[in-house]
Amino acid sequence: MVQMPIIDASKCNGCGLCVGICKCGVLVLIENKATVIKKEGCAECTRWCTLCEDICPNEAIRCPFEIIIEEEQRSV
Repeated sequence: MVQMPIIDASKCNGCGLCVGICKCGVLVLIENKATVIKKEGCAECTRWCTLCEDICPNEAIRCPFEIIIEEEQRSV
C-alpha cells in the first residue's frame, strides 16, 4: 500500500507552497489547510518526490516513504 503525505493541520498555516509544488495534483487548500484529495494520483506517482514535505516552512507535512536502494549483484 502506498503511503500518502501526512498533514498536521495544527501546524499548517495555509501558505499553499505544497499545493503549488505538487506535480501529481493531490494537494489542495480546504478551509486554509493543506489536504490530500486525489490519493490515486500520489499512489500512481513513481517519483515519490517528497517536495511538499521539503517546501513546508512549518514542517506540517510528513511523507512516510521508505526508500530502499538495492545493490546490483554481480556474478563471479
